[in-house]
Amino acid sequence: MTMADFLPALPEAMLAVVGMALLMYGVFRGNRSTLQVSWLTVAAFAAAGLMLWFGPEGRQLAFAGLFVNDDFAVFMKLLVLAGSAFAVIMSRRYMELEELVRFEFPVLVLYATLGMMMMISANNLIALYLGLELQSLCLYVLAAINRDRQRSSEAGLKYFVLGALSSGLLLYGISLIYGFAGSTSFEALALAFADGAP
Repeated sequence: MTMADFLPALPEAMLAVVGMALLMYGVFRGNRSTLQVSWLTVAAFAAAGLMLWFGPEGRQLAFAGLFVNDDFAVFMKLLVLAGSAFAVIMSRRYMELEELVRFEFPVLVLYATLGMMMMISANNLIALYLGLELQSLCLYVLAAINRDRQRSSEAGLKYFVLGALSSGLLLYGISLIYGFAGSTSFEALALAFADGAP
C-alpha cells in the first residue's frame, strides 16, 4: 500500500493528529489554554476544508475500498466542518457564563467531527460503524460535561445507555446482512439486493 492510497483520507488524518496535539497542549497548559485550543480547532477545521476544496476531483478510494471520497462527500464534509466551527465559536460565551471553560470541549468537538467525516466517506458497513462510534463516544462526554449538575450527568448516562443499545442492534443487523449477502461493502450489497439474491 503506497502513500497515494491514503491521500483521499488526508484531511481526516490531519484532524486526528491535530486533535492529539491539542489534547497534549491542553494537558500541559490546563484550562487557561481553552481559548487557544478553541481557535486552533477552528483553524484545523478551516485547513481541512481547504484540503477538501483544493483536493483532487472525482471518485477516490482508500484503505482497500473502505473509504470513498467523491464530490458529494466533499460537499457534505464542508457542511460538517462549517457547522462544527460555528458550534465551537458560538459556544465560547455560553461556556464562560456557565463556568464550564475546559480545554476538552473543542477537542471533543473535533473528534466528533472526525467521526462524522468518516461516516460520510464510509464505503462499508464496518467503516460506517467505526465512524458512528467515534462520533457517539465524544458526544456522550459532551452531554455530561457539566459534572456538577445532576441533569448533565443524567443526560450523559441516558445517552450512553441508549447509544449502547442502538449500537448492539446495529451490529446485529450488520451481521444479518453479512450472512445474507456475504459482504459488508456497499457496492457488493447494492449488486446483491438489485439481483434479489446474493
